[in-house]
Amino acid sequence: MNDVTKEKMFQRILETIDEGIHAVDATGRTIFYNSKAAAHDGLDPKEVIGKHILEVFPSLTPKTSTLISVINSKNPIYDLQQSYVNMNGEKIETVNSTLPIINDQKLIGAVEVAKDYSKIKRLSEKLVDLQANMSNQNIIHKTESASYEFKDILTINRLFLKTIQLGEKIAQYESNVLVYGETGTGKELYVQAIHNRSRRSAHSFIAQNCAAIPENLLESLLFGSSKGSYTGAVERAGLFEVANHGTLFLDELQSMPVSLQAKILRVIEDGVVRRVGDLKGRKVDVRLIAAMNEPPEVCVKKGLLREDLFYRLNVFSINLLPLRKRKDDIDVLIKHFIGHYNSLFNKEVAGIQQDALESLQRYDWPGNVRELKHAIEYSMNMSEDNDIELSHLPPKFQKNSVSGRGNPFSLPQKIQEIEKNFIEDALQKNQFNVLKAAQTLNIPRQTLQYKIKKLKIAENSAARK
Repeated sequence: MNDVTKEKMFQRILETIDEGIHAVDATGRTIFYNSKAAAHDGLDPKEVIGKHILEVFPSLTPKTSTLISVINSKNPIYDLQQSYVNMNGEKIETVNSTLPIINDQKLIGAVEVAKDYSKIKRLSEKLVDLQANMSNQNIIHKTESASYEFKDILTINRLFLKTIQLGEKIAQYESNVLVYGETGTGKELYVQAIHNRSRRSAHSFIAQNCAAIPENLLESLLFGSSKGSYTGAVERAGLFEVANHGTLFLDELQSMPVSLQAKILRVIEDGVVRRVGDLKGRKVDVRLIAAMNEPPEVCVKKGLLREDLFYRLNVFSINLLPLRKRKDDIDVLIKHFIGHYNSLFNKEVAGIQQDALESLQRYDWPGNVRELKHAIEYSMNMSEDNDIELSHLPPKFQKNSVSGRGNPFSLPQKIQEIEKNFIEDALQKNQFNVLKAAQTLNIPRQTLQYKIKKLKIAENSAARK
């Protein structure tokens, strides 16, 4: 493959990605400008390539142009939030990173990568505005904010019933709460129930997932923005202000940048929110509840969660059991989901046949209750107003039938399940320290490590030695 072919292939690759890419040489003349960048700016690539950036964008100056600034300083600029109106009159919100291009220790140009978050930003701002208006007008109802209560959590499991009782007690207090549970265990349902049982139930319940949102956007979403804090910024309240006197639920907290976690910590400590770019603080009265789908101690060790924030949030700590540890609830949940989908699909499925039920009970449910719900939805679509049969289940459960797995009431199999649960509980109680867990179980450390491998216990459970 010759150099010309390689260059064309490289350009084709850059054209297919979802970010705008604008590259200039050391003089500031454009050498690459993909179609995504052109869409951001409302221009045709032919209008830009080969021309100096200040010629194409006359509103920029050597100081305000990030590409020119990087060429002059040779220092990268990361995650800079920009808001501007393009040539078509559209307001564009981007998060940009601009990097110098160095070859043989010589600067030969700069490249800017821009991620368009206009739609996400507009939707987020509309949501915040709507919630703020509803809060100001005192018209937030449970069905519009937190609709679930503890009675909606279906379980007959002894340990999970204790978790519900603990939640009912915690709801009466004002301390912060940290909830840990695998994906699909019902963390938001549980948190909504805490809010609805608390003295804050008449006020806002605001939920925000911290994953997959860039730091600058998440910061302005949580804390609000002041006019002039960045180009195009307007005076806007953040979710902390909207949730005043109510509850703010931050899901997947470990996905939040650590630098932003420090600002969350400040709000917890002094109860004051400062909008982005504002010097004035605003007092807020918010109960903060955070949730994580990884063990908090592991996230602290990995550097995903600030240790000081962990201790401030961990006043009340709740661990929601995965479905594999409350398999006595499977039958109860299946009956509930069958009733739900009978109503939704206008069907009259009576129940589930024994072999199909046994197949579902043998499965480990990595997706937990949510995965079970989807499996029943699939099965309801396959059935014809009779019982759910083994053949109606998703294919992976049909392979999990008795003929393929042996007797479901096998004593060795049951003993293995109990042993696995004991080991997972010991690891959890000892913050995933294998040596301490082995001492708790009164077995040698090497034996425990062997059993962790043999029983295929989740890797994060054995992450700490």
